[in-house]
This record gives sequence, structure tokens and C-alpha cells, in this order.
Amino acid sequence: MKPLILPALAMFLAACQASPPLQRSASPSQFRGQAYAQASCSSCHAIRPGATSSPNPQAPPFVSIVNQEGLSRQTLNTWLRDAHNYPDEMAFELNAGQVDDLVSYMLTLKDPRFKPVG
Repeated sequence: MKPLILPALAMFLAACQASPPLQRSASPSQFRGQAYAQASCSSCHAIRPGATSSPNPQAPPFVSIVNQEGLSRQTLNTWLRDAHNYPDEMAFELNAGQVDDLVSYMLTLKDPRFKPVG
């Protein structure tokens, strides 16, 4: 029985991981953005690479946001800085550094092969 406990525990702990770590080549801004997304956005949005289903069905997954045609660092940065654009559920403000970090992380989710779900 004991030999089965360790593999089961390893699988359980792997499933509990909220977000895979960024690659070593990621910038400090991308790491901070990922941490911010995990702490502040993940209760509503799917924030992981490839995740297409958010905890809140009204909140688009980050991959859907960043893979929209025409989205750029500038357009995402502008939208996040203009808090009056936010839906009521997003009634909070980000400082300039948080916006920059979040945008840096979100752009790591761009994928030319992305296909919208639905």
C-alpha cells in the first residue's frame, strides 16, 4: 500500500499547482505579472497558458484576451490603465507598474495557433 501513496501524493500536488512557472528566459516583469495575475485575477479569469475555461464564465480567459486580432502591448496597456472601462466586477485600480507587469505576463500567452472556443 505504501508504494501507491507517494505517486498519488505527487499527482495530487501537481494538480494543485495554480500556474506553471515561466521559462528561465522570462523577465522579472513577467514573473511579477504572473504572480499578480494569480493573486488578483485567477478567481475570475483563467490565467494559465492554454486554459480556455475561466472560473467565472463571464470573465474571458487571458489566452482569449491576448489572442484577439489587433491586440498589442499598447492596446492592452491602455485598456488596463483606463479603469473606467472595467466591468463592475473589476472595480479596482492597478498602478502603472502593476499594469506593465500584468501586460508583460499576459503577452507570454500569445499563440499564433490559438483557436477561440465556441
